[in-house]
Amino acid sequence: MTRIIVLRLGHRRERDKRISTHVGLVARAFGADEIVYSGEHDQKLLDSVNKVALEWGGSFKASYDPDWRKRIKEFKGTKVHLTMYGIPFQQKIKELKTSESLLVIVGGEKVPSEVYELADYNLAVTNQPHSEVAALGVFLHEYGNMKQFTGARKKVVPSARGKKIVEKKH
Repeated sequence: MTRIIVLRLGHRRERDKRISTHVGLVARAFGADEIVYSGEHDQKLLDSVNKVALEWGGSFKASYDPDWRKRIKEFKGTKVHLTMYGIPFQQKIKELKTSESLLVIVGGEKVPSEVYELADYNLAVTNQPHSEVAALGVFLHEYGNMKQFTGARKKVVPSARGKKIVEKKH
């Protein structure tokens, strides 16, 4: 199974708290192993995403790294930047599935042009304006690196109507 790390560029505490949380939740739910945030340090964000991983299982973790350039340059594996300006990801997804490790880079507005040069691939889910949450979800779903979430304190019992959650006593 491929090791996948998501790098979220340029987090801003006040403006991006919900969107960055959603990037973390989608990364975890769709098979990534880790998310690394850059931009402004936000302990509440890290705690929130790590708490979900603790309660809902698996080994996913969230961390912060202020030096995104170094993180990208030193990554040993394939570096994929999701951008609306890239080539359609469907053209490269089969090739990417041979990678042992992926760094999936997502940003918000004003991604530094250097990111486009540092990435091995600049890929688009669509060439229209859209959310980094949507791009990450679609890309990871198509990549198909789904995980089993062992050690969960909470688990959803699928139901056609209503909501049912089973909680383990700890």
